[in-house]
Amino acid sequence: MTDDLVPIGAFARLCRLSVKQLRHYDGLGLLTPARVDRDTGYRYYRPDQARDALVIGLLRSLDVPLAVIGQVLSGAATEALGRVRDDLESELARRRRGLATLERVLAHGLPTPVVSVVTEPAHRVLLARDVADGPDDIGRVTSSCVARLLPGLDGEPRLIGLFPLDVADQIPVAVAAVRADGDDLLPGGTFASATHVGPYDQITLTAHALLSWCAAHGHPPTGPIREVYVSDPATTPPDRLVTHLMIPLEESS
Repeated sequence: MTDDLVPIGAFARLCRLSVKQLRHYDGLGLLTPARVDRDTGYRYYRPDQARDALVIGLLRSLDVPLAVIGQVLSGAATEALGRVRDDLESELARRRRGLATLERVLAHGLPTPVVSVVTEPAHRVLLARDVADGPDDIGRVTSSCVARLLPGLDGEPRLIGLFPLDVADQIPVAVAAVRADGDDLLPGGTFASATHVGPYDQITLTAHALLSWCAAHGHPPTGPIREVYVSDPATTPPDRLVTHLMIPLEESS
């Protein structure tokens, strides 16, 4: 002890942190020593700094990022930790979807849907567009597009999701409602088609199988991938949802 200050080694033991961690937190400005010896560079801490050090250790054990911990120590705990909680919930939901998909593969093997080549006419459509922040955001954005279309439609409209072949951080998504008075034209052409039965978040299984078929048969896909929604998710259990996947084909030269 020096004038009621605690040397870094003793302070580290008191707070269940390593000396290396304390030096790192000092470098980030999270936990600055009360005194640094000018000659030796040795660090000393006040006993009342132990609370902040223990908070840092606790939050790091919960995988809270250091930048957020800095906000907590500055007094913005509720807002900062609320964002971390929301991020963790989103990650947990993503992992649960991944687990469900993996369990389907384990139970039934890799999908081998029947693929057919079909000719589709052009359609007049109403379009709703948005941009997803990565693959995990596609479901939310697609639902948002559907919700924007439905209020102006009567009966049970034919809805078609349009998704690019390339996956990036920003993914343009569109949903088309087939209408004779639609403002846009959805092109027709030749398509490879397969049917997916099951939750929407497992459609990637059928899409991968369909893309594999295209590659094996010398049909370069051109995109966008179309998802033709047959079932009403409001009245159909997720494992019974029927979706037709269609990929525009370009004949190989």
